Amino acid sequence: MGTVGTSADEIAGERRQLINVAYRLLGSLTEAEDAVQDAYARWYGLPRSRQDEILSPGAWLTTVTSRICLDLLGSARVRRERYVGAWLPEPLPDRTDWDHAGGADPTGLADPADQIVLDESVGMAFLVVLESMTPAERVAFVLHDVFRYPFAEIADILGRTPAACKQLAASARRRVRVARASVTATGQADVVRRVKEAWETKDITALVGLLNPDAVMTADGGGMVGAVLRPVEGGARIARYMVAIAEKAPGLELLERSVNGVPGLVAQRAGVVMTVASFDVSGGRVTRIWAVRNPEKLRPWA
Repeated sequence: MGTVGTSADEIAGERRQLINVAYRLLGSLTEAEDAVQDAYARWYGLPRSRQDEILSPGAWLTTVTSRICLDLLGSARVRRERYVGAWLPEPLPDRTDWDHAGGADPTGLADPADQIVLDESVGMAFLVVLESMTPAERVAFVLHDVFRYPFAEIADILGRTPAACKQLAASARRRVRVARASVTATGQADVVRRVKEAWETKDITALVGLLNPDAVMTADGGGMVGAVLRPVEGGARIARYMVAIAEKAPGLELLERSVNGVPGLVAQRAGVVMTVASFDVSGGRVTRIWAVRNPEKLRPWA
């Protein structure tokens, strides 16, 4: 059976799944939306007779979107070699914080952030681990382990055998195991709140107590705003750096917000979001801080 009788609404209804797949593959909401739009353009560019031959439009769109993402991941490695400073995934706000003022989506559907399922597979720590994978590993792992696609379908996307795709996913899985699970959201919220209070009062001693001695802070300014170009290592050094930032930015307001589904902090001045910070917490202490300052990645937080 082909797609005869498949309505435009049914085709458009696949967008939620496609956005979720593309964001996890690319780590960028903007690029994910572009990839999905490209996939839809290719679908609507097919003759109706060809559309009618396709048994599952959803599967076809997922395959095309994944291939587009695979190509983008390959070129992204080159682009990120030229990127100023560290590159971090684009942070996601909670749905209640998403900026709906940017105009309606051309498809007439909800804003892309509204489509993302906020689970552990979009946590900043998880996305950073995905960044360490090869494009093929990332596609195999995300499609199989996160979205439960069979290796036979993944093989068609990657142009490899199912056995080879299984090995790619296994290799990626080993990388993920190294990244231990974070504390519960409740426990993290308490630690983040105490970090906020210590940061606001410029209490270096309190900050040092909240940071693991081996903690690492990574900032992404993209060369567009001031940001440390290399990771800051060590709890004491991070604490001093945070206090120095606070002293140089009078009027900076810190807000507790959900970042990629877990408690984080948003720094704003005069109502403009300057930084979105994600945290990894273990044993009641912060082990990692990811601070996104590149304004192009903060558009949803306006």
